[in-house]
Amino acid sequence: MTAHKCRRFEGKLAVVTASTAGIGLAIATRLASEGADVVVSSRKEDAVRKTETELQAKGLSVKGVVCHVDKKGDRERLLQTAVQWKGKKIDVLVSNAASSTSFGTTLDTPEKSWDKMFQTNVKAAFLLVQEALPVLPPGSSVLLVASYLGFQPEAPIGVYGITKTALFGLTKALALELGPSGVRVNCLAPGVVKTNFSRLLWEDESANEAASSRTALKRVGEPDEMGGPAAFLLSEDASYVTGETVVAAGGMQSRL
Repeated sequence: MTAHKCRRFEGKLAVVTASTAGIGLAIATRLASEGADVVVSSRKEDAVRKTETELQAKGLSVKGVVCHVDKKGDRERLLQTAVQWKGKKIDVLVSNAASSTSFGTTLDTPEKSWDKMFQTNVKAAFLLVQEALPVLPPGSSVLLVASYLGFQPEAPIGVYGITKTALFGLTKALALELGPSGVRVNCLAPGVVKTNFSRLLWEDESANEAASSRTALKRVGEPDEMGGPAAFLLSEDASYVTGETVVAAGGMQSRL
């Protein structure tokens, strides 16, 4: 049985995209361990079923849904399934899905890679929130997952970083527009974290040393270390926090 001493999400319904591995899984697990009913999702059905089974085996309330966030029908099914599962509106929405389709200099990035990354990392995040509005009641909260690279996009994934800069702006814009409705919107900017998605930044010893040297803690992060900051922003403990980006990057320089 997985539980947590905090139970801030008892009776809450949460939806987390791209949540069968890495940071998304860490956030989903943390929310569920604090009492939330969590819908996890991924593009791959085998990953969804595996995650659903493993988390349920730990005594957590989890339902898996296959969802490719670039597809409107998939996003709508994700939201509808969540609402139908528990017969209530969504209290917590986390947009974590991301794509990085080019590795090299920003100037050498093909147009199709620009389009794909902005489609998945920015446009799909916006559309998910927009489509969820009818089922986001007052008091609900939204979290967009960005990256420390949004503060200083750099090769070899400069365009990916630029899309994360855009999420900082999207967070501010949505927070202003949804605030009067009682919906909070915040952003989490992880540093280099040991996930499969970011393995090129930490797996090799020299890359790991380079990333670690830029932090105050002199190490890269673990996925589970993102669950706590995310849970705080999504909880009632952050009831007067909206439009903000919290950096969890081990003390890495991270300001525009």
